[in-house]
Amino acid sequence: MPKTLKIMAGEVELKAELNDSPTARKVADALPIEGRAQRWGEEIYFAIPVQADLEPDAREDVEVGELGYWPTGNAFCLFFGPTPSSSGDKLRAASAVNILGGFEGDLAALSKVANGETVTIEGMD
Repeated sequence: MPKTLKIMAGEVELKAELNDSPTARKVADALPIEGRAQRWGEEIYFAIPVQADLEPDAREDVEVGELGYWPTGNAFCLFFGPTPSSSGDKLRAASAVNILGGFEGDLAALSKVANGETVTIEGMD
């Protein structure tokens, strides 16, 4: 299935790819999605109209450029640097997330996205 996404937040526009996981398919079915950015260190997350349980391969350790779904908050997550839970160069989510895929673009620009800023996710294919 992989699905290409366009993620827009303020002046930032990123291209992303969803994987073929059950949660990613639910996200694809819910597009387009709009939310309000919340910052947690160098993570942006926001509630989305998707409900999913933790998948067997969910994890707390994440990589720069990964997309996640946080079941605890029904939230879509963009990881672009250390969070308050990170240790050294290991990025860590607040708790386990389902990995949805990855994104690319000017990751440094994400640091300019403010709390409350509108984030829009659209399908490109």
